[in-house]
Amino acid sequence: MVEVQTLTDTSVFGQIAEHQHEQVVFCHDQETGLRAIIGIHNTVLGPALGGTRMWHYASDAEALNDVLRLSRGMTYKAAISGLNLGGGKAVIIGDAKTMKTEALLRKFGRFVKNLNGKYITAEDVNMTTKDMEYIRMETKHVAGLPESMGGSGDPSPVTAYGTYMGMKAAAKKMYGSDSLAGKRIAVQGVGHVGTYLLEYLQKEGAKLVLTDYYEDRALEAAARFGAKAVSLDEIYDQEVDIYSPCALGATINDDTIDRLKCRIVAGCANNQLKDEEVHGPGLVERGILYAPDFLINAGGLINVYSEVVGGSRQSALTQTEKIYDFTLQVFQRAEQEQSHPQHAAIRQAEERIAALGKVKSTY
Repeated sequence: MVEVQTLTDTSVFGQIAEHQHEQVVFCHDQETGLRAIIGIHNTVLGPALGGTRMWHYASDAEALNDVLRLSRGMTYKAAISGLNLGGGKAVIIGDAKTMKTEALLRKFGRFVKNLNGKYITAEDVNMTTKDMEYIRMETKHVAGLPESMGGSGDPSPVTAYGTYMGMKAAAKKMYGSDSLAGKRIAVQGVGHVGTYLLEYLQKEGAKLVLTDYYEDRALEAAARFGAKAVSLDEIYDQEVDIYSPCALGATINDDTIDRLKCRIVAGCANNQLKDEEVHGPGLVERGILYAPDFLINAGGLINVYSEVVGGSRQSALTQTEKIYDFTLQVFQRAEQEQSHPQHAAIRQAEERIAALGKVKSTY
């Protein structure tokens, strides 16, 4: 189940206005079973680029909530990374294992096409480069295509690399050294990105514990990386140095925050804090350092942006490596402002947006 923050206004337009979204598109096709929502948050810096995820949401309201939070995060992710992009995201409602078809994806591609380049899609949870091929049959406004089609390929390795850089920066801040050798790290979610992150952590000699929504996938990853596999709920109770959320959002919430036994939270999931106003300060109070999610997981966006502007995978990796320094800068700013890192990162992103166009500050 996806756990997402409940917005204070329950009306559709109230929710859209709460985070200052420019446009939200509801997509429906009875023949293919397509039910999707595209959220475009802000296009001051450029077209909104963000992946499409497919998930069996418990309700349409939950799906809307998720896409609004995700697209807002993409705005900040692009801005803080210095990219000339706005923030957007899409969700397709349904079970990817049973409902995802070429016809459904191509119908979704037509909805993307109708936005005339205001939104560029790419892969996200439960989507692949092959799925992007189908969408590309209907619209040119898609990134994350296979390298055989001139694309940049799967962005997951670059997302993982950026998360790894951010995690090392957090270790540097907390422990005085960015070495992860011997560090106990709990990875929640071992999909495409989580698996690549595990490769980096294993090579550096970290001690790993992991979980995943799909038990067979967790057990397979545990055997491959010499890790301990635990249940979804047990991951919060592990005695570790670093908790790394790498699946869906809002895993740091009222029910879990007091169970965490770590010094650092650094992962590649989006919207890890269920409520930024409550759980960001809550981590500070517990002495836990939080590496802002949209900052350290920006590698995938950097990779597909490189594809859009004609850059190379190496140039994307070089820019992604800068996440290390950006993360340390945000930690320093949070200290200076007596805030927490998520607030500091959002302010930094908003300042860049404001320099090119008006945006109301959140804080």
